Amino acid sequence: MTFTGAIGAACMFPLRAIIGVCVALRIHPNMLTLIGVIINFGAAWQFARGRFMAAGFIMLAGNIFDFIDGKVAEATDTKSDFGGFWDSVMDRFSDLSLFVGVIYLYAELDNTFYVMVAALAMIFSVMTSYARARAESMIEKCKVGFMERPERIVLVMIGAFTNRMSGILWVILVLSVVTVVDRIYFTWRALKQQEASPAWLGTSILTLPLRAIWHALYWTFDRATWQYDLMVVAILSFVWLVPPGWIGDPHASGPGFIGIVMSWF
Repeated sequence: MTFTGAIGAACMFPLRAIIGVCVALRIHPNMLTLIGVIINFGAAWQFARGRFMAAGFIMLAGNIFDFIDGKVAEATDTKSDFGGFWDSVMDRFSDLSLFVGVIYLYAELDNTFYVMVAALAMIFSVMTSYARARAESMIEKCKVGFMERPERIVLVMIGAFTNRMSGILWVILVLSVVTVVDRIYFTWRALKQQEASPAWLGTSILTLPLRAIWHALYWTFDRATWQYDLMVVAILSFVWLVPPGWIGDPHASGPGFIGIVMSWF
């Protein structure tokens, strides 16, 4: 078992108990979804006030409800098309509210640059979901790209708990852009019925570095695989090891490398 798979399995122990209580109380899954959204609104407010640790704990509570609603629906045989629609719409409200909270905070700090970083991360996060939904109206499945909603939520919580939100925003922005491009390419390829990998990569051992870069960018691996673990390690290493001042973190002293570069324009 991979370490991300082990973490997921460990988290399921308390979640099973919560799911059991919700099933016993006959709480409708749509109500659980709504509760999760309302709690995430509270997390967004804490972000706006700069209280990252509180926001992280509130997000943790809110996303428990967001995770168990589908499990409760299965256990109580209350799954429906409207339930899936309701869950998807409420997820967008949760995601956007968190970004709005962070944008408000950077606006209060008079940091226009990170207002734009957070705004672009928000745009491409929404486009990640939209690209898949639109693609799957034409093809059977479009589940490519690393930065899906669970990854975004976990990363935002990590940013809150570690006070490394600036690095997290860069990861979400860059990988969301890549994910949107992945889904556009995947849909184009599926509609044109072309091969999965470009021919120029070849199969020679000399192309292994190129293939590794290609697979890292054009992400097709499932969660709980060794490739997924490596990507998680790379992301967390960037967030934790890169000094906040280098990426222009408004909480760091000095303008940072990115701030200096932007001042040239």
